[in-house]
Amino acid sequence: MKIQLRSFAISGLAFVSLLYMACQQPKENVSSSENTIEMEKKHKAVIYQVFTRLFGNTNTTNKPWGTLEENGVGKFEDFTPRALSEIRDLGVTHIWYTGVPHHAMVTDYSDYGLPGDDPDVVKGRAGSPYAVKDYYNVNPDLAMDPANRLEEFRSLVERSHAAGLKVIIDIVPNHVARNYEGKSTPQGKQPFGATDDTSVAYLPTNDFYYIPGQDFQMPQWRDGYEPLGGMPHPKADGRFLESPAKWTGNGSRLARPDMNDWYETVKVNYGVSPEGEFAFETLPDSYSEMDYREHFEFWKDKQLPPSWIKFRDIALYWLNFGVDGFRYDMAEMVPVEFWSYLNSSIKMKDPQAFLIAEVYNPALYRTYIQKGKMDYLYDKVELYDSLKHIMQGHGWTDHIPVVQNGLLDIEHHMLHFLENHDEQRIASPEFAGDARIGKPAMVVSATLSTSPTMLYFGQEVGEPGAEDAGFGKPSRTSIFDYIGVPHHQRWVNGKKFDGGALSESEKELRDFYRRLLSFVIQSDGLMGSYADIHYYNKEHSPGYDHRVYSFVRWSANERLVIVSNFDTHRSYNITLKIPESIVSEWNLAPGNQPLEEMLYGGRDLQMNISGGTGAIPLSLAPLESVILKLK
Repeated sequence: MKIQLRSFAISGLAFVSLLYMACQQPKENVSSSENTIEMEKKHKAVIYQVFTRLFGNTNTTNKPWGTLEENGVGKFEDFTPRALSEIRDLGVTHIWYTGVPHHAMVTDYSDYGLPGDDPDVVKGRAGSPYAVKDYYNVNPDLAMDPANRLEEFRSLVERSHAAGLKVIIDIVPNHVARNYEGKSTPQGKQPFGATDDTSVAYLPTNDFYYIPGQDFQMPQWRDGYEPLGGMPHPKADGRFLESPAKWTGNGSRLARPDMNDWYETVKVNYGVSPEGEFAFETLPDSYSEMDYREHFEFWKDKQLPPSWIKFRDIALYWLNFGVDGFRYDMAEMVPVEFWSYLNSSIKMKDPQAFLIAEVYNPALYRTYIQKGKMDYLYDKVELYDSLKHIMQGHGWTDHIPVVQNGLLDIEHHMLHFLENHDEQRIASPEFAGDARIGKPAMVVSATLSTSPTMLYFGQEVGEPGAEDAGFGKPSRTSIFDYIGVPHHQRWVNGKKFDGGALSESEKELRDFYRRLLSFVIQSDGLMGSYADIHYYNKEHSPGYDHRVYSFVRWSANERLVIVSNFDTHRSYNITLKIPESIVSEWNLAPGNQPLEEMLYGGRDLQMNISGGTGAIPLSLAPLESVILKLK
């Protein structure tokens, strides 16, 4: 049995924290144009998420639970200037290197003072990137010379910047590896837990929560699961010494957590007691309207839990290293006051720092943006889930404008994506079974709002995530084991990074992503206003239905009409209608207005203005989208 990293059973402190944070300011009915006044001269950001140890691995063995020697591993140096230039030319502005901080792993680096970790508390052989064991260093797997791994990562940051890419890495404040060591913690600072009083369950000055009088016990494995797939290992003995036991990362207070708990991690204490009492001041509601400078001033004279200070120091360390931003794992499981403190400290150091948070509860979105000073949150539960439903043939496009209008006041802060390391690959049979089905959804996801768009490595060539890596589950590219990524490897093409081994259909798919994203990052109109014309066309355009979606975007310099056909088999021949309100807003004169198609070109299209409304005769093939720009 393969177990996923995430279990959404929230217990203990997590529940208390979530209950507290559900108190929020009501959203305001603010228009898109009002929200984007300050953004009119900017362009959209596009993030390329790459699982760092998989990117440059050309080994094709793919043995389940295979060792590094058997299955291979990618390195920092695989991100050559050519590779980074190709990523940039795809239409990317930021690269998120996933799995950089030194996390628990089974591979032995004793020659460098880094013995392998106990496989009983490591998920997979290569280890979960979300079980960090040393926040001041990087994964030795990724270095040609593990003794020089920090400098190799510094060189990667410099190469990325030289290629025109901003660099993002992970910070995981909710939990750390069960065997957290912090060997590289700078002199004068303490690793997590180093000075904890372990005789009590909770103290505001402790970094962890404890279960006094009980030793940690391994979960009871079931359904045929065993660490390393049951393969022999000298440390795989069903025991891990931890006395007293600590709370598990997802909030479990059991000395013997369940196998579906995040048993390889321990929960960080942010000054919230087991009963839900806070050892810190809560933010007044008025701070929802204040900027990061005022938040920074609020915390300057406050007594804070040590864990807050430790994570602030970690973030500032990596900013000084040259990193441009952070992606925060499971941010909603940490009090919003901590985020106010951390993010305002980061912004005081670098106002342009790019901060992304994983938040899945829509009731908390505005709290984390306004009080937590997050730049961007995952738009999973709203847009992603809706688009996935449509791609799978179940949902209607009618729901897209409902989602967009419901988030109108915070639309710029909702990061859009169709794939990431936690989600199924579009091409997997468990999702859509064909990467091309993602094309209309990607057009909508990338152009619907002013928010950033994210692309997961291999998505652009239709990677299906079919490998049985060991702990990882097929349909998702494994983040736990050493594995090759076949479709992506064909683009890598023996580290030429030229796509020379791709099939024609894979080349066509990557060309689609390049065309779309290259347009997205230079478009003025996509940072301007939005209006839905979908419901108008359902009423006024014969043949138009819930498998098509249309909307308009505009700025002072650019006016766009965007239409996508989500149907996998049916073509549409329609006359798209532009309502009077848009014709008036765009100040269009009667007669024919020429249109330029921005994805593939080659179309002689016009919008005819008559009687105050517009009409565009349009033919859409299955899964086809058009981005029409008024000349």
